[in-house]
Amino acid sequence: MTATNNGSHAGGSLKFLIYGRTGWIGGLLGKLCEAQKIDYEYGSGRLENRASIESDIASIRPTHVFNAAGVTGRPNVDWCESHKAETIRANVVGTLTLADVCRERGLLLVNYATGCIFEYDEEHPLGSGIGFKEEDTPNFVGSFYSKTKAMVEELLKNYDNVCTLRVRMPISSDLTNPRNFITKITRYEKVVNIPNSMTVLDELLPISIEMGKRNLTGIWNFTNPGVVSHNEILEMYRDYVDPSFSWKNFSLEEQAKVIVAPRSNNELDATKLKDHFPRMLTIKESLLQYVFIPNRK
Repeated sequence: MTATNNGSHAGGSLKFLIYGRTGWIGGLLGKLCEAQKIDYEYGSGRLENRASIESDIASIRPTHVFNAAGVTGRPNVDWCESHKAETIRANVVGTLTLADVCRERGLLLVNYATGCIFEYDEEHPLGSGIGFKEEDTPNFVGSFYSKTKAMVEELLKNYDNVCTLRVRMPISSDLTNPRNFITKITRYEKVVNIPNSMTVLDELLPISIEMGKRNLTGIWNFTNPGVVSHNEILEMYRDYVDPSFSWKNFSLEEQAKVIVAPRSNNELDATKLKDHFPRMLTIKESLLQYVFIPNRK
């Protein structure tokens, strides 16, 4: 099945239907479409309501659908621990309903998922440079949020019209945004110091639009190659943005006492993405070019 449906769009022109208007990634996607002169509309339907999605698709007639909706929990994923039914409704029922309707209509769905479904283990030790690949089975079930995301990823493998992008610890050049991983850790009283794979949205979101145009499907580790630790990021922040900034570290054991659900720490292997987009920068290069140098004080 080819996941393209150009409907009445003259000359194969693009029209994107985006879910997640009020979300961070959804908002950025709209701005990117404007910058690239891509016709787009935000969906108004609730993802778990099949009829409302069908109505959106019938009226908007998109060539591609992008899903940046779902719940991560506010202020953080601990919210999902006490709101399990709501988390399932948004992250499982909603995403599967959208994928199913898109498949029925011959539409590609680009789904922004999470890479927080793995944790370092014996085969992928911390600091080894051996990252989890796209085909690896998720091994992190510490948080209910991650559990639901792993379930959905497994089920979506059966849909040949879905492109699943495993985003991790997303970062952008907007250091005022409270969802930005850098902004979060600069505001914490104490931080753990662990190398992780991360996603620089300024560089990778345009790549996701290109993936949609190319009708790429399947699972993708959607992170910059390599890892960066919390302290390395905070050192860059101090050096480029705020020379007076300082921070304190604490251990995973100490962190566990102040959070409800454990957090995922891992390295994802970004080779597949890099093969398709060879100009993609490593995480440290990307942080410098897209975040710290533009914010230099």
